[in-house]
Amino acid sequence: MDWGMKNRLSQIIKPDGKCLFMPIDHGYFLGPTSKLEKPGETIKPLLPYSDALFVTRGVLRACVPPDNTVPIILRVSGGTSIVGKDLANECITTSIKEAIRLNVSAVGLSVFIGSDYERQTLQNLAELVNEAEGYGIPVMAVTAVGKELQKRDARYLSLCCRIAAELGAKVVKTYWCENFDKVVDSCPVPVVIAGGPKTETDFEVLEFVYDGMKRGAIGVNLGRNIWQNPHPVPMIKAIRAIIHENATAKEANKIYESGKKNK
Repeated sequence: MDWGMKNRLSQIIKPDGKCLFMPIDHGYFLGPTSKLEKPGETIKPLLPYSDALFVTRGVLRACVPPDNTVPIILRVSGGTSIVGKDLANECITTSIKEAIRLNVSAVGLSVFIGSDYERQTLQNLAELVNEAEGYGIPVMAVTAVGKELQKRDARYLSLCCRIAAELGAKVVKTYWCENFDKVVDSCPVPVVIAGGPKTETDFEVLEFVYDGMKRGAIGVNLGRNIWQNPHPVPMIKAIRAIIHENATAKEANKIYESGKKNK
């Protein structure tokens, strides 16, 4: 691995080998998501606790201050929407030249394994890796399931993560599931936990983050379960404690509850 690739990975994965990525790329297929209508205002209090920001080029340019020092993972796939026929029908929307121009630390895209567009999205990943490797830019693959959330089990996610790694992804973002260690153990590159739709309770978030970390994930890529929370700063502090301070879910919940009271 060349110096540039190692350097960029060290920007998004901290010295303890762990990370807290905060995605705000949801608008690329959901439009103005609740609590993300004004992304710049939403992220301002959360940036100090984020290890990297996952974002599209449009929102990066329009809403993230240029003097921001939080590393950027650039969303480079899209082309579909929640009201369209199939979310899986994605293409590459942003070039590597654009990623270099924006001085990002990594790029990310979705793959939809098992969908009608499996080959297309896997080809997107392979071609992106081919180009990104030439410039020392790591690729994060996102194992997306579109609207079919029932696919989130260990057997399916293990398949997705392994294929993404085989095609050259340096990091894979996937959903937490029961027996999550089976997913992590069969993936030869680091795995980060996706959040998906907001959970019913705050403690559920802390529980699946703790379980996922205990079973081998290096961190999370959580958006809605942080910035859609009525108390986003206490929540991100609690999650950060699990990731970087080895806190349990109960210990993290105390941090969260204390933060709510002291707000």
